[in-house]
Amino acid sequence: MSLHLFIGDKRYSSWSLRPWLVLEMLGTPYTEQIIRLNQVDTVQRILEHSPSGKVPALKCEHGTIVDSLAIAEYLAERFPEADLWPKDVAARAQARSASAQMHSGFAHLRANLPMDLRQDAEPEFISVNTQNDIDRVIALWAECRAVSAETGPFLFGKPGIVDAFFAPVAVRLRGYRVSLPAEAAAYVETIYQWPAFKRWQQAGLEEG
Repeated sequence: MSLHLFIGDKRYSSWSLRPWLVLEMLGTPYTEQIIRLNQVDTVQRILEHSPSGKVPALKCEHGTIVDSLAIAEYLAERFPEADLWPKDVAARAQARSASAQMHSGFAHLRANLPMDLRQDAEPEFISVNTQNDIDRVIALWAECRAVSAETGPFLFGKPGIVDAFFAPVAVRLRGYRVSLPAEAAAYVETIYQWPAFKRWQQAGLEEG
């Protein structure tokens, strides 16, 4: 199976990070192509590969799949042996719910604490709406752990799609030095010690 992923800058592109981590979890060969964001030709270059004009986009034997959650679900279906979702029904339902909420919500967190791998300073202030988003993320992580059938440092024991979807949030929380309860802080550290994430982080920090 030929898999080619189009992504944005690794320093900034939270949407691209998610399916990239999922591909890394598979351990199957794939190729990637970075399209630099916020350039005069960015939209034109993306449209050459992605009909939506957005990245990430995955080219595969079944065509071009656009949208990070759609890509993740496709890979979970094509590689069932990878256990990208938890095996337990209740845990799997919660993992999907948490991922979908992250995918479609948290607008204030996204807008006011944008992902930047080089960010390392507190913001001047955190709005009430942004803090509400942060609190909901922390609650979601606790909800995931509460139904997990497995032990381990990730939300459902071992790395899965749900962790890929929250990895950019971990970047935001650490980069903006957000104060977190111990369990949430430990999960952020788990993401930062994840070998796949560390590879992305290193590449993002080396971008010009």
